[in-house]
Amino acid sequence: MYYCYFDTPIGELLLAGDSNALSMIGFPKGAMRRDPEADWIYNEEPFEEVRRQLAEYFSGERKDFDLPLKLDGTEFQISVLEALLEIPYGETTSYGAIAKQIGRPKAMRAVGAANGRNPIPIIVPCHRVIGSSGDLTGFGGGLDTKEALLRLEAENSDGLL
Repeated sequence: MYYCYFDTPIGELLLAGDSNALSMIGFPKGAMRRDPEADWIYNEEPFEEVRRQLAEYFSGERKDFDLPLKLDGTEFQISVLEALLEIPYGETTSYGAIAKQIGRPKAMRAVGAANGRNPIPIIVPCHRVIGSSGDLTGFGGGLDTKEALLRLEAENSDGLL
């Protein structure tokens, strides 16, 4: 597993994966804060395209990512992650809507758990899932980070890549 760090407006992100795909983004704080494992190798080269696309996202120039991802989890968790990838830039949805979308309308809590376990936040946009009441709900990078990502997208939702 390779890793590197990438400085962003929400803090320094940990990027991890192999030479073929991104498998993790770790936040600098919150429940999804991650540190490299002892056997990981520091190498920026596999993440050049990830870093470029993230820089474009944070500058308001990119709304869709086109990167090879290694989605990990159970069949249910992967179905939730794939549904998250379909949420349009600048829009939000609820856990209940995702549950209906994947054909499991009563699995809202399980959708919430799978959403919270998302190993590739931002690119797999779990920040776009909010409570059915419209309230921001838990986020692995902290609610202030979730709010910053949603604000960035709201401010840049026209005329992007």
